[in-house]
Amino acid sequence: MRNLFYSLVLFISFPVFAVADANSDVDFFSEISLKIKGNVYTLEYARTFEQRAQGLMHRSSLCENCGMLFQFDESRMAGFWMKNTLIPLDIAFVRADGMITDIKSMTPHDLKTTRSSQRVQYAWEMNQGWFAENGIRVGDTVMIPAK
Repeated sequence: MRNLFYSLVLFISFPVFAVADANSDVDFFSEISLKIKGNVYTLEYARTFEQRAQGLMHRSSLCENCGMLFQFDESRMAGFWMKNTLIPLDIAFVRADGMITDIKSMTPHDLKTTRSSQRVQYAWEMNQGWFAENGIRVGDTVMIPAK
């Protein structure tokens, strides 16, 4: 009983990060290259449930043109929060046909859900202000290769 108590205390007291083993791709994100307005951007690619759950949490910085593309199993109304996310981000929600439906700002540690206005297949996170600085707007179309 005592060992169970200490195990529970340890589990509750310390943050649990994704644990990768030989059969897991949680800590490993592949890359995907997107094309928009004549430019190509290579992003980390979160395709599985576990990868989407981890996302950009616990990172202290993101390089200037770095970001992450989240792909859902099917188009849906999507929502994201910033629990355990340390850097300010913008999120672009993208339909299956590549059209950007929304671009919204998100604040570190905010537990409020940021939602898409339409059913989307993808969510694309970048540093806050990146989309505006690169002239990417709602209604633009991004080319995403099938994977």
